[in-house]
Amino acid sequence: MTTFALTAHASGDDLLAWRHGKSITVRQFLADVRHLAAALPAGKHMLNACSDRYHFTVGLGAALLTQKISLLPPTHTPEMVRQLRVLTPDVFCLSDTAHTMDLPGFAYQDAFAQGPAAVDSEAPCDIPLLPGNQPVADVFTSGSTGLPLPHRKTWGALVQGARAEALRLGLSEGQPSSIVGTVPPQHMFGFESTVLLALQSGSVMHAGQPFYPADIVSAIQAATRPRLLVTTPVHLRVLLSSGVDLPELDRVVSATAPMPPQLAQSCEARFAAPLFEIYGSTETGQIASRRSAHTDEWELFPLVTLTPHDNRMWACGGHVEQVMPLNDVLETIDNRRFLLHGRLGDLINIAGKRNSLAYLNHQLGGIPGVLDGAFFMPDDSRHDTVVRLMAFAVAPGMTAAALQAALKERIDATFLPRPLVLLDALPRNSTGKLPRQTLQALARLHQTSPEQGATPMRGESTLTFAADHPAFAGHFPGRPILPGVLLLDAALHAVAQTHERHAFGPTASCHIASAKFLSPVQPGETLTISCTRTDKGQTRFEIVGSGRQVATGLLAFGSAP
Repeated sequence: MTTFALTAHASGDDLLAWRHGKSITVRQFLADVRHLAAALPAGKHMLNACSDRYHFTVGLGAALLTQKISLLPPTHTPEMVRQLRVLTPDVFCLSDTAHTMDLPGFAYQDAFAQGPAAVDSEAPCDIPLLPGNQPVADVFTSGSTGLPLPHRKTWGALVQGARAEALRLGLSEGQPSSIVGTVPPQHMFGFESTVLLALQSGSVMHAGQPFYPADIVSAIQAATRPRLLVTTPVHLRVLLSSGVDLPELDRVVSATAPMPPQLAQSCEARFAAPLFEIYGSTETGQIASRRSAHTDEWELFPLVTLTPHDNRMWACGGHVEQVMPLNDVLETIDNRRFLLHGRLGDLINIAGKRNSLAYLNHQLGGIPGVLDGAFFMPDDSRHDTVVRLMAFAVAPGMTAAALQAALKERIDATFLPRPLVLLDALPRNSTGKLPRQTLQALARLHQTSPEQGATPMRGESTLTFAADHPAFAGHFPGRPILPGVLLLDAALHAVAQTHERHAFGPTASCHIASAKFLSPVQPGETLTISCTRTDKGQTRFEIVGSGRQVATGLLAFGSAP
């Protein structure tokens, strides 16, 4: 039986992680793994919700030693948790923050109430060897094309995939790299490129998940060289436009998402480092990369092959254990290189003309002044002769009419969006994706038919209530959720700003006509507040978090009834 080591580090005294300014050795990591393994509940399925990357990795190792399956869903919404309980009735949640999910919970801190596990620095450091065919994780699709679905991963496939990435990036076990990630370890890209890559290349992981530009820069500066940043185009765009002084990197690794060549070129110039964009899927794992600043062509990882069948491409070989269909439109150049033309589900047909949402998004994002943008086609109009394409754009200082005119220079008029909605930000998730349900929620809010006669006033803003916000302390102890009054206050502020921007007059006489609270808000969760003026002069608001509706309501102006 083929076995693979839990970590490729050569010595127990090698550094494996950097956490809150302190280094953690392989010896300490293995002691923590064994200590946690002995404390875990008996259930075979574990939802690893640890936000600290080191804690997550210790949880992964403990699950491996006890032959538990780690569940890595794209979100932790109540509906997702309900699906997990149906699929795996024995599931429990390992968490290092306040536990708010409707699952049996086990707190990481409870296992280490007396501090880190004891380490004998004189004892031999035996690194566990694990069977290659051992099931490790059920990783779920992101939901960008529909309902999230689980895919089982084995230890051998994950190890070989991480080693293939290390080879492509030129990482050397003789000169360990420091890996800083802005993406969560629960998503496939973050799982592979910040956790498994660190374990299987002898590198040092940064335990945090910096989000704001200043925090990202601080994490990079604290890391020793060579250092690698694992991120997304969304995070890169914000970081490069922030105005902060950027430290030098040795490599940048980005998830596949709208990556304009200008952004890739700017990234390489500002960081003085090559940018590698990774292509893959939940089903296959990462299978290719490209230097996005220099080429549109993707190069497959060693031993991975593509085969056309039934009007789509299938991947196999290397760490792809089974022949897997791809949900993207690929054009092969030779047996190692290909071009990516978007997702199969992105293909649209309007009035006999075909196009792809990926191409349209690329053209929208290429307009000077557009910071972010996305087209959307509702399910019931994908093959309709009536143009129902919508688009959302972040373009400060530009008007919808100006954007429409610029798009008309780039795309066929058949595919011009109606409406084109200007927003302050798109509600992308932590890996930079826009799940379809999120776009559907935006579309419901902004899509109006001519006969409704709605006044074209729309606005959107985002905010986050930090985990240390005082409202969480008493609401409720041990299960903190945001009080509804704060959601209403945030909605009122968003509506006031939108009224001011559209010159609809004061909102001092505003009263709440209706309000519904549909889902609890957890500490640190990013919310998107959208508001639309109705034909009766009222303003409808919707609050969305993690792709689900949190609250909706209707605000009226004038004397209360």
